[in-house]
Amino acid sequence: MIKGIGCDIVEIGRVERLTGVPRFLEKVYTPCERERIACGGPQAAAGIWAAKEAAAKALGTGFSGFALRDIEILHAESGAPFVRLHGGAQRRLDALGGDSIHISISHDQHSAIAFAVAE
Repeated sequence: MIKGIGCDIVEIGRVERLTGVPRFLEKVYTPCERERIACGGPQAAAGIWAAKEAAAKALGTGFSGFALRDIEILHAESGAPFVRLHGGAQRRLDALGGDSIHISISHDQHSAIAFAVAE
């Protein structure tokens, strides 16, 4: 059963400017996410950011009650993204009676978009 949905779109250029600030990277992205960004650049950073926002919206609270890094966007060997929740984000999903969040990320030259479904 669907417990929530979320969608977010991010301008890649805006995130590119922010990724030049090490404090921003440490505050927003987990070590595994930063590894992905090191390989994929601003497009990967924007996609992960959009996915975090979409997942937070699917939880129905935005980032209220948990930190940005409590939502972690990882990738399977196939490249498919998936969500791993920590701390307050996991507690929020539990409170919804959900088991997981499914995520889809797409990019074009200027934007990254993500769609999330809490199930």
